[in-house]
Amino acid sequence: MNPAGAIVIFVLIWWSVFFAVLPWGVRGRWESDDDGVTGADPGAPAIPNLKRKALITTAISAGLWVVVILIILSGVIDFRD
Repeated sequence: MNPAGAIVIFVLIWWSVFFAVLPWGVRGRWESDDDGVTGADPGAPAIPNLKRKALITTAISAGLWVVVILIILSGVIDFRD
């Protein structure tokens, strides 16, 4: 496996995990006491915590990436055939 392939696999895993982590702990503006922005959509998140979610995503993705790379390098899944 070349480095470019490993990076592409990491990016794909990262985005998949990011979309899974994105709704964790989100409260809409209609659920919170202080909406803060006048005219914002009531379904928009009051506090999205994107930095925290990006860090969580990176940690989970790194673990999954190692597992996927080990499976590929072990020969269990062979992409050449």
